[in-house]
Amino acid sequence: MSKTYDVAVVGGGHNGLTCACYLAKAGLKVIVLERRHIVGGAVCTEDDLIAGYKIDVGSSAHIMIHLTPVVKDLELEKFGLRYIDCDPFAFAPLPDGQGAIYFWKDVDKTCESIAKISPEDADRYRRFVAEWEDLNEGVFKAFLKPPTLFNLGRHMVFGTSSKNPAEMVRKLMTSYGALVRETFKHEGLRAAMAWLAAQSGPPPSAMATGDFLGWHSMIHKSGVKRPAGGSGALTQAMARCLAHHGGEVRLDAEVERIEVDNNKTGGIILKNGERIEATRIVSNAHVRTTFLKLIGPENLPAGLAERIENVRVGNGFGMIVRCAVSELPDYAAAPSGGRAADCHRGLQLLCPSLDYLDRSYADYLAGRPSQNPGALAMTFSAVDPTLAPEGRHTLFIWGQYFPYELSTGEKWPEIEDREADRLIDVVNSYAPNVRASIIDRFVQSPLDLEQRIGLLRGNVMHVEMDFDQMFLFRPLPEMSAYKTPIENLYLTGASTHPGGGVFAASGHNTAQVVLKDVKGGWF
Repeated sequence: MSKTYDVAVVGGGHNGLTCACYLAKAGLKVIVLERRHIVGGAVCTEDDLIAGYKIDVGSSAHIMIHLTPVVKDLELEKFGLRYIDCDPFAFAPLPDGQGAIYFWKDVDKTCESIAKISPEDADRYRRFVAEWEDLNEGVFKAFLKPPTLFNLGRHMVFGTSSKNPAEMVRKLMTSYGALVRETFKHEGLRAAMAWLAAQSGPPPSAMATGDFLGWHSMIHKSGVKRPAGGSGALTQAMARCLAHHGGEVRLDAEVERIEVDNNKTGGIILKNGERIEATRIVSNAHVRTTFLKLIGPENLPAGLAERIENVRVGNGFGMIVRCAVSELPDYAAAPSGGRAADCHRGLQLLCPSLDYLDRSYADYLAGRPSQNPGALAMTFSAVDPTLAPEGRHTLFIWGQYFPYELSTGEKWPEIEDREADRLIDVVNSYAPNVRASIIDRFVQSPLDLEQRIGLLRGNVMHVEMDFDQMFLFRPLPEMSAYKTPIENLYLTGASTHPGGGVFAASGHNTAQVVLKDVKGGWF
């Protein structure tokens, strides 16, 4: 006999869990079905990948979720979540070792750091933060609602107090590469900020990406934080929150099929043959996985399968090496003897110039791994000693650009160690003790990102974050408000507005849409 739920959530990523927690808190009978042995999806930490170390397998830095009400609304601290501030939130050593920029949550301290290498840019940075903070206050309000024309217009278009709105629109519509060049003068500052903007996916030359640079201003509000115990401590707390409110999480519960009859959902069939009956279904899986695999093209309205196939997933863009190390990077620009210092607390931005970043992307476009990739190093054991044995540390190195599909004829299992070595060499060029400090490592190529945590073609944002796939176009206009053309089926997660990252806004918004349908009002 099948069980019946008000809502079944397919996938236990952080957006699926966020949605489930809000629904269960509102009194609905909710179940989350997770195919892996652990919840979290791309916000997950495991302790058996390198013995004695807690290793993230997806996102590591938590930024945007702290601008949402999710942590407070769900009272996640009561369920074991404790965040640690990573301040300064970023460190950018100059390639010649002659100085570095520290980005602190405090704007004045950041400007003091910038002034040591470029007094003119310190003033420019202060104006930049003030200008973009005003605009992005409105943008963020739009992020926390379904992306209707009304919501986007009142918050993004009419929500700014800019004295020159036409100029702000121009800056929004330009590329972040062009914007950083016109805004700042020092190449080291330009490179650091463009490299941080590049984490969203589009290259520096992509049009209508100005706010990927402008969003930097909001990090001075949110900061960069880490859950004590690893990135996955967030989703573990969410799972406990869900259980507290009467919801269920099923692990090792891979979904085989979402049933659709007469364009309406009715239930879910698991790989083991078990049927889960639910009045409503929320899929936290990738948009292509949801419709082309779990439902099947034959069960979709005419033309929908082709339109979903045309949603651009892209060719991946990054990979990561998770290292156990005997000591922290000893940066030539900030010598510390391998011991914890301010440079180790946040994101370590290792990209010497915009030209370097452009050349890295050119390799990717040619279908080959970047010969000189940009690297983003993270050493969170410097602020959280529970991640590694006493006297040891973790070093995570994210790199771009690394295509999922290679034009060279090579296969990722054959070359992942070579490319991991290349990323380690980049960090070693800034901190010459790194290579010798590595005890063990776990490599996540674009292929591993797909196979392990369902990120198709290794795209950590699900689908490309280009303007025509954002806001009310994400993933398609008829699904942008989290409902789908199939009755009682909803879509949440990075495939939907506002996109990827540890954000939880999509899960928050989807829950409100479901509750409105169930109870006729907003909660």
